[in-house]
Amino acid sequence: MSEQRSLPVPDGLEGERLDAALSRLFGFSRTRAADLIAGGDVLVDGRQPAKSDRVQAGAWLEVTLPPPVTTPMPVVEPVPGMTIVYEDDDIVVVNKPIGVAAHPTVGWTGPTVIGGLLGAGHTIATSGAAERQGIVHRLDANTTGAMVVAKSEHAYSHLKRAFKERTVDKRYHALVQGHPDPFRGTVDAPIDRHPSGDGRFAVVAGGKPSVTHYDTIEAFRAASLLDIKLETGRTHQIRVHMSALRHPCVGDLLYGADPTLAARLGVTRQWLHAVALGFEHPSTGDWMSFSTDYPADLQKALDVVREES
Repeated sequence: MSEQRSLPVPDGLEGERLDAALSRLFGFSRTRAADLIAGGDVLVDGRQPAKSDRVQAGAWLEVTLPPPVTTPMPVVEPVPGMTIVYEDDDIVVVNKPIGVAAHPTVGWTGPTVIGGLLGAGHTIATSGAAERQGIVHRLDANTTGAMVVAKSEHAYSHLKRAFKERTVDKRYHALVQGHPDPFRGTVDAPIDRHPSGDGRFAVVAGGKPSVTHYDTIEAFRAASLLDIKLETGRTHQIRVHMSALRHPCVGDLLYGADPTLAARLGVTRQWLHAVALGFEHPSTGDWMSFSTDYPADLQKALDVVREES
């Protein structure tokens, strides 16, 4: 059910834009605040305002809050194409195919790694939120490659700490447009949600610290194959940083890739693959390394760009 909230504007918000004031008062995004205002769910002193109106201390706010969005639970069924790279009592390493999310999220109706593992009879750690059990890191739905999931509670705690403390070796290969200059370098630029509120992320002053190291493996006429090591693990980090360098991942239309090149190479998503993953085993302490081959669509595009060079 919707919730009705009525309160005066606090003195500390005097002069703020209405959308910003609502965001601070209720803890949701300015985009959501703007949507509520546009939908007629916000009154100021009994009248319908604009999101850019400046609020006055003591003005009476009446806000209709929609019911909280509930995160869906995983659909338990095997995921075609998802293979097991390694498994023991503590961990399972998968090679995640295209079109598979790590775990259920609002708005995602496709398959998930968790649902696929449970559907194939694997046990998963129950730590964390119910819809994210066992998940210690994520790959974008259309980014393929190596991903580890915790099976035991001990492994979950150990791996969550390892990812937080950046002791995990995460390596990706990306085919990017053009030729980065220099051929080897580091992008150290903070990332946060794009100001447009359209689901993209961007390099934003005051965002979360984000560090990406890259090295050119092979340069072609139209593109370069990069080896990328992540220090941090922000959402869309490689895609955002490569786009900020003006060398977006081939096929990544969301972040400015050339659709003509993508079509010529037959790429329908970002050319980005989690090629290797290394970490200390949660129980034995041994260093474990896993690697995955390129899937067919990325290998085919790479073959074409090689032939053209």
